[in-house]
Amino acid sequence: MDKFQTVIMPKTGWFDIDLKEVWRYRDLISLFVKRNFVSKYKQTILGPLWAVIQPLLTTVVFTVVFGSLAGLSADGVPPFLFYLSGNVAWTYFSACLTQTASTFTSNAGILGKVYFPRVVMPISTVLTNLIAFAIQFVMFLVFWIYYYAKGEVQIDKLVLLLPVLILQMALLSLGTGIIVSALTTKYRDLQMLVGFGVQLWMYATPVAYDIGIIPEKYMGIYMLNPMTSVINIFRKAFLGLGDFEPGYCLLSLGITLIILVVGIILFNRVEKTFMDTV
Repeated sequence: MDKFQTVIMPKTGWFDIDLKEVWRYRDLISLFVKRNFVSKYKQTILGPLWAVIQPLLTTVVFTVVFGSLAGLSADGVPPFLFYLSGNVAWTYFSACLTQTASTFTSNAGILGKVYFPRVVMPISTVLTNLIAFAIQFVMFLVFWIYYYAKGEVQIDKLVLLLPVLILQMALLSLGTGIIVSALTTKYRDLQMLVGFGVQLWMYATPVAYDIGIIPEKYMGIYMLNPMTSVINIFRKAFLGLGDFEPGYCLLSLGITLIILVVGIILFNRVEKTFMDTV
């Protein structure tokens, strides 16, 4: 008699995620990634070009409003590249967070019909947005090479930390998103506040301004925002701006891991009964 390939057991632990099982469903993850990416641009005229147009237009607005009208300093680098660097990183994080936050509600039809590890859905969302980030990052590199050739920017060895920064943004958005997703199964009001909350978070992150405008006495509190360190290191790596402080970097990573763990715990608890409330 053949053994069952999949045995569905109730989850009892707080941190009960079978990574081997998730890996066995990697083909399903790739199918979800393809579905998400194709469905997003299928009925658009410009298709994946929207992944470039959105951060590009936002950068132009930031350059005019914050750079020209408000007169915020870009610390000696081209303002357009300064704002573009922040927007490319933030767009990936915010897109992952916003879409992950609706994992349960937007996929209730699928989740109620067939079994697969539920964490596959938010993981596929993060990977889908990674494709858009790759497109946007190539656009950023085109402008960066132009200004680098003119000698207006410089590269730093911290560029080697780029994979770590991308991983941290993915884990932070995954953790925060599944926390919101778990809570919205019962409290739908949170779903209405996601967009507003992400907007406020952006203004609490040095996307539209340089971190140098923050008074030193508030810096410790300001750096509790894990995305602050990510944007700061990204700009330091490609523009040579700011200082790299390992203590703040470790603090950012620590907070990211805490949020991820809390998110997984909530996800596991809600997963057992979410079909009764969604």
